[in-house]
Amino acid sequence: MEQLPLDLFDRAAAAKRLRMAIVAILILAAALGGVVGLIFGQVAGLVTAGAVAVPLGLFSWSQARRRLWLEGTKIVLRTFGKRSVDLSKAERIELMVMDVRSVRTVSLLVSETPRSRGINMAMASYSGTGGAELGIMALRKLADALASSESTGSLVFSELLVAQLRAEARGAGLDGRPLYQLAKAAPPGKLATRLKPEAVTKFVTSLE
Repeated sequence: MEQLPLDLFDRAAAAKRLRMAIVAILILAAALGGVVGLIFGQVAGLVTAGAVAVPLGLFSWSQARRRLWLEGTKIVLRTFGKRSVDLSKAERIELMVMDVRSVRTVSLLVSETPRSRGINMAMASYSGTGGAELGIMALRKLADALASSESTGSLVFSELLVAQLRAEARGAGLDGRPLYQLAKAAPPGKLATRLKPEAVTKFVTSLE
């Protein structure tokens, strides 16, 4: 089955972020290890540095390895292993806005049941007057996959992506794109904001 990439950023950007993360982790680990070493001795300092560097390094590596793609109606995530969520059967779909250092990222959090482990898929990221968005083909296929569900909530998100595609087709600027409007409307000062389903439904209805 055809695999349609859903990664918002390319591999070169991911590799650059990994290098920057490793440098930051090493500096942090060395600083904390040095402080602990001065107080409790060299061994304690080395243990502290390792306890900081190893988990953070593994997390950063997993993010660099992270790949998302669409197979039919399934979103597949690969880091150190693989797992998938079938959008036509997903019972939980939430719209999230992440705000990190003035960069706002709009994502879909999907899982097949409310209690099962979900997949967080970034659809757009904005900073100042620019940003990055999933391509036309990816958005169209995602909209089709969501529309194949019998869930009313899935249909709302499908319509949201269709509205984004229409804005792209008519050459609308950022202010005319639904995903940017949602990112801009999220409350400031929060690392992660979950947009209420009824608010998303009202917003999508207003686009028609």
